[in-house]
Amino acid sequence: MIQSDFASSIQQIANERGIPAESILETIKAAMISAYRKEYEDETTEDITVELDSDSGEFRLFKEGADVTPSGFGRIAAQTAKQVILQRINETEREVVIEEYRHKVGTVVSGQVFRIERGNVIVEMGKAQAVMPPSEQIPGEHYHQGKRIRALLLAIREGEHGAEVLLSRSHADFVRGLFALEVPEISSGTVVIDSIAREAGLRSKVSVHSTQDKVDPVGSCVGQKGVRVQSIMEELGEERVDIIPWDKEIITYIANSLSPAKVKSVTTNEKEMSAQVEVAEDQLSLAIGKGGQNVRLAAKLTGWKIDIKGAEMLTDPAPTDVPEEEGETEKPKKKVVKKTATKKATTKKTTAKKETKVAKPKAVKELVKDDTAQ
Repeated sequence: MIQSDFASSIQQIANERGIPAESILETIKAAMISAYRKEYEDETTEDITVELDSDSGEFRLFKEGADVTPSGFGRIAAQTAKQVILQRINETEREVVIEEYRHKVGTVVSGQVFRIERGNVIVEMGKAQAVMPPSEQIPGEHYHQGKRIRALLLAIREGEHGAEVLLSRSHADFVRGLFALEVPEISSGTVVIDSIAREAGLRSKVSVHSTQDKVDPVGSCVGQKGVRVQSIMEELGEERVDIIPWDKEIITYIANSLSPAKVKSVTTNEKEMSAQVEVAEDQLSLAIGKGGQNVRLAAKLTGWKIDIKGAEMLTDPAPTDVPEEEGETEKPKKKVVKKTATKKATTKKTTAKKETKVAKPKAVKELVKDDTAQ
């Protein structure tokens, strides 16, 4: 069957824009009603219906069952409805594209920077445009037109002009998504990411465990000669990434989380969800980290309050005993003094009480960047 020019035009628009032909016809009907109301100042358009021949393009307007199509309305409708039709087709096209991305929320997507607008980075992703606001950008990163970037598809939200795609490079799940792309054992479920604590642009801690005894979760994430994690760090702008072995024993897990510091002992209070950690004096700065960063991330990673204590026994030689002379009192001997330094990081509480103390938790594999800088 040979299609009319009208039907062919509708089908062409549908094919080019990926919009169902039925949606375009409904848009045309709505535009005709809008044109009628504007031309004849009729506010009761709820009672008006449109009969549109999808093949010929001929139409009639009905109100309460009566044909109210004005003479010459085709020309008026064409002029008035043109803008409305184009606008609604664009809106429909946008909605169709947005729907394609709804199932990608929580995954890493790629695109090209289109422009920077009031601090917002507008990114082109195929037919869709997405926005990455300043709060979702990695501090210190610079973006320019044409730059290709990867980001987490954080959400589909309502913006000033309808639904829009929201991107993030600062969210912890962006790190999770990058590991899923770079580490086959994670995408297959052999290695599981338990928790991520992140200060975007500076440092992240990622705890992992394996569902198979023969698979080393930390080694899988690091990769041969560190190639896998190095690729992730490059994507994050050289943000440091510590990969921590998760452990069901909270004492061991807390000790692991403070890597690269070596922990002497951990005492826990389950009622307060708090832990007191003792480290050697030369490990104190590593355990706390620059500006408290290491202990702060460890607390966020484990969900426990962590109090770091470093101790060193300092002894001064005791004075030689001298026989007392009458009228003199004995000078007190100098005592051993234990110096302590503490640093706290806090997070949420729960119930149940238990106190435990262990020494020398198992060694922790850690990522390579010079920790002495901390």
